Amino acid sequence: MRHAGIVVRREVVSDNQADNPKENRQKPKWGLVHTHNDRHLSDEEERRAMIGQLTGTLIDKNPPEVVVDCHGVGYEVSVPMSTFYNLPALGEKVKLLTHFVVREDAQLLYGFATHEERAAFRQLIKISGVGPRTALSVLSGMGVADLAQAITQQEAGRLVKVPGIGKKTAERLLLELKGKMGADLGLPAGTSHDHANDILQALVALGYSDKEAVLALKSLPPDIGVSDGIKMALKALAK
Repeated sequence: MRHAGIVVRREVVSDNQADNPKENRQKPKWGLVHTHNDRHLSDEEERRAMIGQLTGTLIDKNPPEVVVDCHGVGYEVSVPMSTFYNLPALGEKVKLLTHFVVREDAQLLYGFATHEERAAFRQLIKISGVGPRTALSVLSGMGVADLAQAITQQEAGRLVKVPGIGKKTAERLLLELKGKMGADLGLPAGTSHDHANDILQALVALGYSDKEAVLALKSLPPDIGVSDGIKMALKALAK
């Protein structure tokens, strides 16, 4: 059984024992903190249980797993290939943002090079039927920017190219993530994603396709407002 964190003491009490504390009481057991059927932890549970970052020496790389030595403790961490390709050489220092998953049979760590990768992973595993392995596959098959753009443009064909992602899963991902992940629209630095989304929605409402709207947004200057952005995008589309 693989452990990624500290094993804690927990007294196991059945529903009947909770009502009758003196009857059939089991002895305390040492073991993992249990969650039921890999359910997702609440925000409060995540704050108590999560290991959010590891900084140490990279001592092993065997995709998708790496091992990070933190003061003599080696942590096994599963990472997407987008992170794996940017790891330093063995023996060098590495910092990974992590997501800690507690299951009945294991405690698992998933690591990411950027906040965007971890945020995308967390959005993916919130979707029913999408577990950590599938989320890693998605992020290994396409970058966060590509994923966000596929969601904005609702392009299932880009997702089905990822191993393990079928058409139905791809369509469910696009539906449930729409509006939750802003696309990398190729806008100049300083352009607000909130403004970009407002402009995009306005263009689509005017009858333009998502693809046409995204291409128009790429021509906008930094820090442009929604109203001016719509006008400039319409001029670009009229050419």
